[in-house]
Amino acid sequence: MILLRPLVAMLAVVSMATAADPRQAAAEDRFVSCLNHLRAQAQAKGVSGTAFDRLTRGLMPDLSVLELLDYQPEFRAPIWDYLAALVDDERVADGLAMRAQWVAVLTAAAERYRVDPDTIVAVWGVESNYGRNFGKRPLLTSLGTLSCFGRRQDYFRGEFLSTLRILEAGDIAPERLVGSWAGAFGHTQFMPSTFLRLAVDADGDGRRDLIDSVPDALASTAHFLQRAGWRNGEPWGYEVRLPANFDSSLTGRRNKRPLSFWAGQGLRRANGERLTADSELAAGLLLPAGPRGPAFLVFRNFDVIYGYNAAESYALAIAHLADRLKGGRAFMTPWPTDDPGLSRRERRELQELLAARGHPIGEIDGMIGANSRQAIEFEQRRLGLPIDGRPGQKLLATLRRAGNP
Repeated sequence: MILLRPLVAMLAVVSMATAADPRQAAAEDRFVSCLNHLRAQAQAKGVSGTAFDRLTRGLMPDLSVLELLDYQPEFRAPIWDYLAALVDDERVADGLAMRAQWVAVLTAAAERYRVDPDTIVAVWGVESNYGRNFGKRPLLTSLGTLSCFGRRQDYFRGEFLSTLRILEAGDIAPERLVGSWAGAFGHTQFMPSTFLRLAVDADGDGRRDLIDSVPDALASTAHFLQRAGWRNGEPWGYEVRLPANFDSSLTGRRNKRPLSFWAGQGLRRANGERLTADSELAAGLLLPAGPRGPAFLVFRNFDVIYGYNAAESYALAIAHLADRLKGGRAFMTPWPTDDPGLSRRERRELQELLAARGHPIGEIDGMIGANSRQAIEFEQRRLGLPIDGRPGQKLLATLRRAGNP
């Protein structure tokens, strides 16, 4: 096996500086051994040894990504919190502006791939806030770490090797290839393996670049949706109203039945209209917050969106944002909570109120990180509210009434 001599020498120096932390030294030793193993795998995938050595020279593990491996808001946050921050008036207004700015690109992509342009824009808005939030972690560092530590190493090794192939091909410069902790990158947050399969060069510059080319990113997203089975002209689904004493065992995205079946069960559109029972579409019934919350009949196109990131709350956010971009309204049935979630504007206001009380929030950006949660817990304890670090309407209203200290 060929040793990574420059990397070994560099890590030896660092290990001397970190001798007081044997766990870090052990992690670095393990990382070196793991990279040596991955070098052979990379060559088997077509990455030259010279490119591997150049791209991994000086690479160090970032063990902080392991803390994020089991934390994904689409699975942990209440859905009314998740959607309140992702589909708010601000994101709708920005999406309409972006749709107007890139109308020619979106029209070309929609016509070529036969997909809905508003859904393309919605993916863009949810994934990176229209290019404002790419993530700041170097992909090789994050994916290299996840390839060698924690669970799902086989999956992340595949993504690490795909990243090396992207960089060796020259589509994206190494210093520009940054993204999320899990390796997604660019305007619409493709994973590296997805990039290799589906990214396209829409601007004709000879490179597939999802970071610095909006046309490439939007067209690649359209290509993804097409390949996943998008049915042009069909809806993703719509909100419905359940009859009293509805049998919830019939629910499930995959438990699809003809609309005539659902009409026979007494379901109606949320506005009270009857279902189009003669339609050939098959739909599953989604109850993301149980039978007391909003209910949705979802069709094939919802499954396509779900394939972008396998979480029903995520797919619902994109579908709902696409509807809002078309002029649709908020859901008619309220969420089953007495403490709804906050929009991003309201989250920023909450952070300002917390900062005015002396809490070290940092940047007022509407992102509820560790500092904001710690401050929220302090105020919840002081106010006699449930202590969960959650930004909700009750806490915001209470701090508004209290005014500045």
